Amino acid sequence: MRVLLKAILNTEKTNEVIRDGTMQKSMQAALESLRPEAAYFTTEEGCRTAFIVFDLADPSQMPKFAEPFFMEMGAKISVTPVMNREDLEKGLAALG
Repeated sequence: MRVLLKAILNTEKTNEVIRDGTMQKSMQAALESLRPEAAYFTTEEGCRTAFIVFDLADPSQMPKFAEPFFMEMGAKISVTPVMNREDLEKGLAALG
C-alpha cells in the first residue's frame, strides 16, 4: 500500500545530529530502507519536516522505519494511506 510518512523533526535533536555529522547518514539510511517513490523536505510547525511516499507492504515494517526517526531525530511521525492519479481513477471507476 502506498503511504505518506510525515516526519516532523525535533529542532534541538536534529541540531545535535547536524553538528555531530550524523544527520546526513541517518537520513540516507532511512531513505535507502524505505526506497521511496518520492521524498520532499520543508518546514512545518517551525520544524524541519520530511514527506516521504513509499510502499508499505506489511504493517509490521512500521517499527523498522519509524524508530530511527524517533530515536535519532526526535520526530513526530504520521503514516497515511495515499493514492496517485491512477489509483484515484481506478477507485472512482469501481464506484460504477
